[in-house]
Amino acid sequence: MNRNLLHTPEGVRDIYGGEFAGKLKLEELIHGEFKNFGYQDIQTPSFEFFDVFSREIGTTPSKELYKFFDKEGNTLALRPDFTPSMARCAAKYFMEETFPIRFCYAGNTFTNISSLQGKLCEVTQMGAELIGDGSVEADAEMIAMLIECLKSAGLLQFQVTIGQADYFRGLCEAAGLPEETELALRENVSGKNIFGVEDILKEQSIAEEYREAFLRITELFGSVEVLHKAEELASNERSLKAVERLKQLYGLLTVYGVQQYISLDFGMLSKYHYYTGVTFRAYTYGVGDAIVKGGRYDNLLKTFGKDAPAVGFVVVLDDLMTALASQRIALSVKEKHAVVVYEKAAFAEALARAKELRGDGVCVEMMQKDAGKTREEYRKLAEKRKCPMEYFEAGER
Repeated sequence: MNRNLLHTPEGVRDIYGGEFAGKLKLEELIHGEFKNFGYQDIQTPSFEFFDVFSREIGTTPSKELYKFFDKEGNTLALRPDFTPSMARCAAKYFMEETFPIRFCYAGNTFTNISSLQGKLCEVTQMGAELIGDGSVEADAEMIAMLIECLKSAGLLQFQVTIGQADYFRGLCEAAGLPEETELALRENVSGKNIFGVEDILKEQSIAEEYREAFLRITELFGSVEVLHKAEELASNERSLKAVERLKQLYGLLTVYGVQQYISLDFGMLSKYHYYTGVTFRAYTYGVGDAIVKGGRYDNLLKTFGKDAPAVGFVVVLDDLMTALASQRIALSVKEKHAVVVYEKAAFAEALARAKELRGDGVCVEMMQKDAGKTREEYRKLAEKRKCPMEYFEAGER
């Protein structure tokens, strides 16, 4: 036997037993919060035409996509990100809808990032999108809902960091920076690489006020007080509107009563270029990356023919599971189990008992006794599975 066949490829893994039961319970809890806020379930394909995730749309770089061809020669891609698929679906089925649309979903995403140690190429995500509502109240609803999702999962200590894509774009626009310079700055600012920012700015002829703003933007993080600092640093209309929007958002989150979970970071910039306004991520102990990622993308649906604002987020379930395990937070999986062991001649009696137990909500596993195993071995198996055992012999229980 080729033992290599027993192993999974790099970046993917099997999940089973108690871990998978916990994951299913986590999905149930988060889905319950989505339903509480009025979101409706939707399912999109695991792969789409390559152009749905193209560079023009601003999603995952082509080199990180799993691409293949269909028999007609079309280039297809496994989804690396749910948002473009949701935008396409909304445009296809709700083109004429003028009221807000609320979607929620769950599924796996695929990114070819094998060079990054410890990162999975296939992860499970659950998310929600609010399409057709460009208000700051919609932003607040999304952030408040993600906080309720994390609380329902049992997470006690976490922080939701909020940024504003338009603040950075406003500075770039006012400084007259070319697109390639903006992209390079975005990467260095997001990584808090002040030396990289300095090197890029040395090659540009820009006014001193903008040079100072780009150097200081990496310092604009913390509590609500940074809003005033951000306002002082910018003079262009787009950036100032972004600050005002964040002020309004923070006020609404205070009304929701979740301000204790909120921090602000003007240097937090997503690799997804379709974000147009507020962006947010949730962080907690035991995981090196954000467990929730989201933001506003008011121009994305135009690519698919529907002019509508939108905001959404995804919860990365695998990372959330890691965080819960690291913090020793157990998910309560309340299922009653039993093992019914029977000798061949006692099948009818054992089946009747199994039906009775199943009718009472017990998950029953029936096992015909193997001649090579003792009754004690079956008892130990049930003990290992932490459930009772019932044994049926011919003519007696």
